[in-house]
Amino acid sequence: MDRATVERQKLIEAVGNLPDEVLFELASFLDYLRYKSILRRDSSHNAPNFLITVAGLGNSGQPDISERDEEILRNEIDPVYGWNLKPSDPA
Repeated sequence: MDRATVERQKLIEAVGNLPDEVLFELASFLDYLRYKSILRRDSSHNAPNFLITVAGLGNSGQPDISERDEEILRNEIDPVYGWNLKPSDPA
């Protein structure tokens, strides 16, 4: 017998030895495992590009701005009003 068959047989024996009170909990857990395996199978097709797609990495058209972060923030944040609209901005 192969390993999977032996493990299945052990599981069947273990379930047979469980008290009736815990069978509902076991059934719920098995449903969860089935759900998780379906989710993993469906998401594995899109996994490599998911974060890149959501974040839009590489799509900004801007060169590397990591070294200009302080300059960018200095232009974006008003020293008095912070992130709020500047008094000259229309409301």
